[in-house]
Parts: sequence; C-alpha cells; structure tokens
Amino acid sequence: MRDEYDFSKGKRGPVIASRGKTRITIMLDDDVIEAFRARADSSGTGYQTLINSVLRKAISGSQETQKPLTIATLRRVLREELRAS
Repeated sequence: MRDEYDFSKGKRGPVIASRGKTRITIMLDDDVIEAFRARADSSGTGYQTLINSVLRKAISGSQETQKPLTIATLRRVLREELRAS
C-alpha cells in the first residue's frame, strides 16, 4: 500500500451509470409496498421490478386511444394486480 494516493482527477458519482432507468422518489401506501415485497419474495424477483411491470401494463397500448393515467387508475391497477397474486 502506498503512503499517498492522488485523487486530483477523481470524480464523484455512480461507478456505472444505469441505462434506460431513472432514479425517482415516489410515495406509495405501506400496504402496497409490503404486498409487492411479499410477492417479490415468493417469485424471486425484486419488488421494484414488479411495480415497473404493473405500471408498464397500465400504459401499454396506443397512447392516443387511452385516457391519461391518473392516481385513481394507478391505485386501481395496483390493487387488481395484488389481488391476482
């Protein structure tokens, strides 16, 4: 091990940037999170991956023929998916 290291060209931030994904903060009900975590544990995937797939289903199809995604619609879709498991 060296006595000194040169960090003058060092950069802060993630080591590897994730492509195609954006980190956000979102507030979800505790029961929704717990249900997705339980479902993820039983299926062997991550709960965020499951939430992403449910949201993807909700927005799939032609955007022109669908109504805008509202909070009420999102909650309804999430509850339907949780009941299905």
